[in-house]
Amino acid sequence: MSTPPAAPRIRVVLCEDQPQILKNQLKILQDSPEIQVIGTALSGEAALELLEKTQPDVLLQDLGLPRMSGIEVTREVKRRWPAVEVLIFTIFDEEEKVIDAVKAGASGYLLKGTSSERLLEAIREVKAGGSIIQPSLARRLLRRFHVPETDARPAPAFREEPPLRPLTGREIEILRLIAKGLSNSEAAGVLNLSRATVRTHLEHIYDKLEVTNRVEAVTEGLRKGLIEV
Repeated sequence: MSTPPAAPRIRVVLCEDQPQILKNQLKILQDSPEIQVIGTALSGEAALELLEKTQPDVLLQDLGLPRMSGIEVTREVKRRWPAVEVLIFTIFDEEEKVIDAVKAGASGYLLKGTSSERLLEAIREVKAGGSIIQPSLARRLLRRFHVPETDARPAPAFREEPPLRPLTGREIEILRLIAKGLSNSEAAGVLNLSRATVRTHLEHIYDKLEVTNRVEAVTEGLRKGLIEV
């Protein structure tokens, strides 16, 4: 019986303006048999020039680039090459920029200093059509939607009307898990489901809440009182 062909490697372009950080990221990715780094860039402009020649599956880039910001690069990449998934690196004090990057089309974000295992998993996840929310940053992003503890009942402005098409119990379970920062794979493990099933549920959640990504889904879930954090 013939051996099935190996899955094609995930093609990645790295964009980072700090040479030492770029070198470290490059080593992690080159050590993985799943990844093929097809180019590196020290600026957003250089990354766009690379993408003109060959489009990767994933663009892994710093959010705080010189001159052309990571948000601007993301917006331009998704406009010109919508099939390219953008995964951004950020730091703790860039909450608003992260939201803007997600709105611009980024598929996920990781904190600088994340483990090599988490980085590789994130690349696999966005290549498979998922999104990434780092748990510690997700908590910071979502904290703004908390009701003050001194108020036992939420303010009227906090909870909007529930969605016209209510979420199922399973969809609410998945929404709660992604609000905690779990990836599709992690949520699938917790609920004993396949990753494809979780992805299908997420698509239904996005459709019902009229959103396009995890951050917006969690935000809408909080605003409509479907979940709490």
